[in-house]
Amino acid sequence: MSKPQLLIDTDPGVDDALAIMMAHAHADVLGLSIAAGNVGLSHTVRNARTLVDLVDAKTPVFAGCPTPLVRLPEEDAAFVHGRDGLGDVGFPEPATGVSGEHAAHAILRLTREHPGEITLVALAPLTNVALALRLDPTLPQRVRRLVVMGGAVTGHGNTGRIPAEFNVGFDPEAAHIVFEGFPEFDLVDWELTLRHAFDEAEFDHWLATGDHRAAFFERVFRVARETNRKRERRGIIAADALAMAVAIDPAVVVRSERRHVGVELDGRLTRGATVVDWDNRLKLPARANVVLELDQARFGALVRKALGA
Repeated sequence: MSKPQLLIDTDPGVDDALAIMMAHAHADVLGLSIAAGNVGLSHTVRNARTLVDLVDAKTPVFAGCPTPLVRLPEEDAAFVHGRDGLGDVGFPEPATGVSGEHAAHAILRLTREHPGEITLVALAPLTNVALALRLDPTLPQRVRRLVVMGGAVTGHGNTGRIPAEFNVGFDPEAAHIVFEGFPEFDLVDWELTLRHAFDEAEFDHWLATGDHRAAFFERVFRVARETNRKRERRGIIAADALAMAVAIDPAVVVRSERRHVGVELDGRLTRGATVVDWDNRLKLPARANVVLELDQARFGALVRKALGA
């Protein structure tokens, strides 16, 4: 069975790091298109280059949008990921370079070169994907699958605006463009990641028995792990890794529902919230395949291999 071909839009980020390691362990990665999000673009681009070095790949890195499409962000996630996005470990300058091609242009070019073959994995705010879609509305016709890590489908978000999840809340206009522009996509939301957190002792065993990738992740994960403990979040939460599992192995999905998902753009307390029409009251196209349950053992096996455990 041939490996899936992935194009990953990402803002590394600690959980992005694990997802990128998974991708290189299980799939062919055609490129990393980089957005601002967890931290600023200069950090996320450098972190992507560091990760390409780590997995000893030749994956091209494409820098994208440094800000959301319309409004400047109210917050980033440096308090979770560290000021540099990788736990403030202080890694040396990476050997991997950055392409001169803008991320949005790279998304369009690669999907034209591989029509119907690429799974686009969106782990970041959707700024780059939305810009590519505005430049060429036929983009969805060339994408085999779109997997989005974003949203909080019953309003239990993780930002200062209670219902909003970080990726969608960082650039709601971009999420609106993508959710309305793609005829179908898989949505892996924040609440699902909380339900599928790993047992800490089991995850620590993987880190202890893994290779250099596990040692790297153990170092960068310390700040995020301590933050989650302070917030009384249980287990090892791996949001982007969960979305990557869905992208790599669709059979990992045990239960999902097709629903219309809108994005709130104007609410003072609810901007960035993902509003799911669970009862089809609006009679709008059900574009989102909302993932509700995964095979945890299958998910764990994908992560273990990525850590060399």
